[in-house]
Formats: sequence, structure tokens, C-alpha cells
Amino acid sequence: MSEIVRESMEYDVVIVGGGPAGLSAAIRLKQIDPDLNVVVLEKGSEVGAHILSGAVLDTSGLDALIPDWKAKGAPIKTAVKTDNFYILGPAGQMRIPNWPMPPLMSNHGKYIVSMANVCRWMAEQAEELGVEIFPGMAASEIVWDGDRVAGVVAGEFGKNADGSIGDGYEPGMELRGKYVFLSEGVRGSLAKVVMERFDLSKGKCPQKFGLGMKEIWEIDPAKHREGTVTHTMGWPLGSNAGGGSFIYHLENNQVYVGFVVHLNYENPHLFPYMEFQRFKHHPLVAELLEGGKRVAYGARAISEGGWQSIPKLTAPGAVLLGCSAGLVNVPRIKGNHNAMLSGIAAAEAAAKAIAAGREGDELVDYEADLRSGPIAADLKKVRNVKPMWSHWGMLPSLVFGGLDMWTNNLFGFSLFGTLKHGKNDAAHTGEASKYPKIEYPRPDGKLSFDRLTNVSFSFTNHEESQPCHLQLKDPTVPIAVNLAKYDEPAQRYCPAGVYEVLEGEDGPRFQINFQNCVHCKTCDIKDPSQNITWTTPQGGDGPNYPNM
Repeated sequence: MSEIVRESMEYDVVIVGGGPAGLSAAIRLKQIDPDLNVVVLEKGSEVGAHILSGAVLDTSGLDALIPDWKAKGAPIKTAVKTDNFYILGPAGQMRIPNWPMPPLMSNHGKYIVSMANVCRWMAEQAEELGVEIFPGMAASEIVWDGDRVAGVVAGEFGKNADGSIGDGYEPGMELRGKYVFLSEGVRGSLAKVVMERFDLSKGKCPQKFGLGMKEIWEIDPAKHREGTVTHTMGWPLGSNAGGGSFIYHLENNQVYVGFVVHLNYENPHLFPYMEFQRFKHHPLVAELLEGGKRVAYGARAISEGGWQSIPKLTAPGAVLLGCSAGLVNVPRIKGNHNAMLSGIAAAEAAAKAIAAGREGDELVDYEADLRSGPIAADLKKVRNVKPMWSHWGMLPSLVFGGLDMWTNNLFGFSLFGTLKHGKNDAAHTGEASKYPKIEYPRPDGKLSFDRLTNVSFSFTNHEESQPCHLQLKDPTVPIAVNLAKYDEPAQRYCPAGVYEVLEGEDGPRFQINFQNCVHCKTCDIKDPSQNITWTTPQGGDGPNYPNM
């Protein structure tokens, strides 16, 4: 095949990802200097189409970016009125009072929001300032200038399933920038390339992850309590895995029902999606949802490593923002505010560098700001909660994690220092023969649903003629290694039913139904052989979340 020739466009800053981090960076750049040329590339069909978050929003990031967001009509209206926390058993629950919890855990003064809709509104603000936003433009490759990140390739369409050039092939464009901001979300494909090339995680703990699954329900108005926030731990996961749930009452008689499973679980028979479906049959939840209807579903991975796992954030010509950098505060279950603050800090560093005539170097001021400013203050206080849970279990982590957060909050130090994470999540997966199989109740079609039915409520679509974006480093591994040793956990950890083991005349075979993929990236994280690489499909494909 002859070398692909692409047109090129030059910008001051190229931003990959139209989430809260990327949009905050774009807005701040234009606030500083309206003459800067800024472009945002969004792989979803529109801004917000791939945004899934809880979400109870801490507005500190937005306050710093657009102080008059209320007057400008931001879709942030449902203030938290009631904050509940429960530990669940199989048939009952115990409420944990709010008073022992450190102030940072309080949700009062925060807002229940659809981050998809918040990002759509932020995109409008950015465009009013002159930012160019290109939805449906997947950034599929890094453009290199020696060892410098010089841009990205975006908008490539029309390859055949085998990777060859199709009749309607469009080569895409090179969008080159003085600086490239990678704000792709968790386990971003280009961020992963840059991190590996420059060994940005050297000396850091491995990043840890959770799988978050979410449904939107319309419930009986008599049961709706607008502004109520509920979190739970315990059943049904028990000792099988760490994790918990959230139930947020927003406006219009809707509730967000979500479930998070930490991906460092050992038993390969665990089925995170079915744990979520089982959770909804707990009396506390079932009573709320009965008579209602589910209207949307989605899933995505969550970065959980916190302070210890934040990689080096700069490479020549590029920086990592938001969840690409791993800025989620795990006990608070919040990361959007830090994503916005990271975008602001990166924008200020880039604007300063460009004004000084620089380009393509490392934005060291951004890294210094993040490691000494409000993001550091937020994440340092909670840095030991996740490793405590991983090493000691749920109840000890509640006690000692709470103590640790109190000492950090009151005195600015930890009795435990900085605890380390152990292995990455894939390496925690145990051999199937050493763990019991788990029997899950059949979904009833009223409160619980099979995966394929639920995936239809994510409005996911992929062009079937394109190459599979879920790439196997070695196609023999799923059957020869993962099935034999781990009972091929991809059949269960994927929340969209992408992976199947099918029996044929010649024995079992591994099938990838990439059309179902909701872009959660769990396979890239949890595969015990690290044999699956998630790459971006062509632009516009994937889920089309309405108001997640």
C-alpha cells in the first residue's frame, strides 16, 4: 500500500477529548488570549455522547473557570438536600451516621447533574469564545516530530474489516499543534501510547481502576425525593470484590442508579454486571424502583489509584489532563472538578509558553501547579483510602480510612504516611480452579435485565465493515491461556457482552462483538494476559448517551 497522504491544519493547541478537562482547557485558553487557535476533537457523535459520570458535582472547578455559570444557564440545578450512607446486608441495611465523617465527605453544597449535559453547555461556551469543536472526529494516531508530540491524526474513515483501504476511504487530517492536550478519559488510547513511549509511570504506583455501571430510571413521583443522595457498600459484593453503589434523585422524577466494582478482584468467576443487576433486588432499592422504568444504561472504567498513581504529566509537546491523568477522588466519588482544574492549569501553562515564543517543549509549570495546587490538596488527604481497602478490606478501611482523612483534614499529615498500591488489576486475577463459581439469579426483566437488552439503552452503534477496534496481541491467548487458566473472564467483566466463547466443531473459539462496545476500556485493564488493546473506532461510533 502506498504511503497515505494527509492534509494538515495548524493550531496553537490541539485538544483530544470533549469532556470537562478538554473543554475547560479550551475555554481558559481563549479567555487568556482570544487570538489563540484552539481545536477540540471529540470521538462521539456529539459532545456529551460518550460522557458518563455519577454525578454529584463539586463546582469548584467550574467556579474558577466560569464564575457566573448560574447566570449563563448551566444545567446545574438540583442541589443536594439529603446525604445518606448505608452498609447493606442480604435483606437489610445499616445507616452510617454523617457526623463521624470528615467534612470533605459531605455532599451538601454540591449538585446532582448530568455531566453529558454539562459538557454540551460547556461546548457552547467554548464555541462562543471561538474554539473550533469537531465532533465525530476520532483521534487515532499521534503525529511525531522526532521525539516530540506534534499533533494527531483525526477523521480517518472507510477502512475495510481487514484494515485495507475501502472504496470510500477518507485518510483524515493531521491536526498539528504547538501543544497537544490529551484529555481522552480513563485509559485513553493515545495517552497510553505517550505514557509507554516516555515511561511516564516510572517510579509511580500502578494505576488502579473500577468499573462503573449506571442506569437512569423514571420512578413513581410519590417515591421521588429530589436532591437525595444515597451511597451503599457491602452486599451483594461481600468479600468477593470491593465497590459500592450510588442512587441520586435528580429532577423530573428520575434517579441515577449506579454500581462500581473495583477491578482488583481475584475470583475470575465474578460477573460485575450481574452483581449490579442483583443489587437492584435489595429491598432498599427494589422498593424505590418498583413501578418505574429504566430509560438509559451505560458503563465506563474509573481511575482509582489517586495521588500515588498519577504519572508524570508532561512529555515533549503533550500533557495529560483529567481522567487520562487519573485525578478521581475515590472516597468522595468525584473527579469532574479536578478534571476542570487540570484543564485550567494546562491552559495557563500553554498560553504562557506560547506568549514566550515556545512550542513543543514540556509544560513543566503545569505539572508543578497540579502537584502543589488545589488538585494536590484534594487528593493527598484521601490517598490511603484505596490501598487500605485493597489490602485490609471494607470495614478496616472505613475505620482507618476515616481516621486518616480526619488527621489529614485537621493537621495536614497522615499517621500512615503514603501507602502503596500493589499489583495492577490484571495481575490480581486468580486461577479459576482456585475460586468457587458464582451463581447469579436470572434477570426478571422488571428490575434486572440481560446485558444485550441493556446495551440497547446505551444507543450504541458501530459501522460493522470497519476493522475491529479491540485488538488481540496474540489471537491464540483467549482460548489457549485465558480459557484454560481463568475460564476466560472477558465473558464476564465486559458490561456490554462484547466477548464470547462459542463452542464449535473444532472446539471453543473466541468471538468479539465489537458492535456492542460502550467504550468502557475494562478489557484493556482487566484482561489477565494483557492481550487486549482498546483503540478508537471511527469517529461518531460508540454509545450515544442522552443525559448521562
